[in-house]
Amino acid sequence: MVISTEISIVVPIFNEEDSIPVLHGEIARVLDSMGLGPDKAEVIYVDDCSSDASLHRILALRRQDARIRAIKFRRNFGQTSAMAAGFDEAVGRVVVTLDGDLQNDPADIPALVAELDRGYDVVAGWRKKRYDGFVLRRLPSIVANRLIALFTGVSIHDTGCTLKAFRRELVKSMSIYADQHRFLPVLSAGSGARVTELVVNHRPRLYGHSKYGLGRATRVLLDLLTIKLISQFSQRPVQYFGLMGLTALILGLLFGTASLFGLEPVTEPLIGGSEVSEAVSSWEMAVITILLLLFSVFVYFTLLGLLGELAVKASGMHRRSTLDRILNELH
Repeated sequence: MVISTEISIVVPIFNEEDSIPVLHGEIARVLDSMGLGPDKAEVIYVDDCSSDASLHRILALRRQDARIRAIKFRRNFGQTSAMAAGFDEAVGRVVVTLDGDLQNDPADIPALVAELDRGYDVVAGWRKKRYDGFVLRRLPSIVANRLIALFTGVSIHDTGCTLKAFRRELVKSMSIYADQHRFLPVLSAGSGARVTELVVNHRPRLYGHSKYGLGRATRVLLDLLTIKLISQFSQRPVQYFGLMGLTALILGLLFGTASLFGLEPVTEPLIGGSEVSEAVSSWEMAVITILLLLFSVFVYFTLLGLLGELAVKASGMHRRSTLDRILNELH
């Protein structure tokens, strides 16, 4: 299939009625400077069930600019779902995402696309100088970025920056939900994509108010565990779960050895007051219980790893990963 559209710009919108006209004016000027008319570019606004006049502003602009496409949600699903809907509808060779609050600068789009054309699959924006509050926005972002880099091994300074550029075939193969839009570079790297970052301009918010706060920290941590499992464990489930099982088995062996040679069991008297030497002491029962528990953990994680391998094999994930690597080599 020949892709005639050069670029698709996906913009999630939620209660940004004042920002939309200004934002689209900037996007239109950038696209015009790149020589991308309606036959070469599209701007997909995804209205996440705004309660203000955001949708009416988008529809009014669409009558003036044929590059605009509009998607409306019947209820509020969140930014990740809005971006996923935009990805589903995008037809451009390159897909660019940015926020609708004017804090991302559309003037950075040509630089992101140029970096993508150097051979990368994902170019993530890095808001090196931010104009957000430190306690509620910048500090949680710093902590989250450090945790994401530590857990996933993907060193991106600003995973929360919406301004990013992707190859179309990459976003078409992604399945994102919950609040996973900030983990797009991690998910991409897990499939073998080449990821880089570029310093972009960040601007103070002019209209409205931020939709984010400290409450998202818990969601980020839970999503981080999910992404870790999806991006890395899913490729070798038997190795990861087997490692946990072997750890439990080794702990059991060490504990059993210590209980045999390092500690003396204590025999307690029975209710009647007489001791029975052959009776199982409370210490011995505790040792047996702990050993059985650790052995059960070993069996559980081993079987879980084998089931994971069967599930991955049945899903064809390994074949798709091989195909992704081949496609990457062809770029």
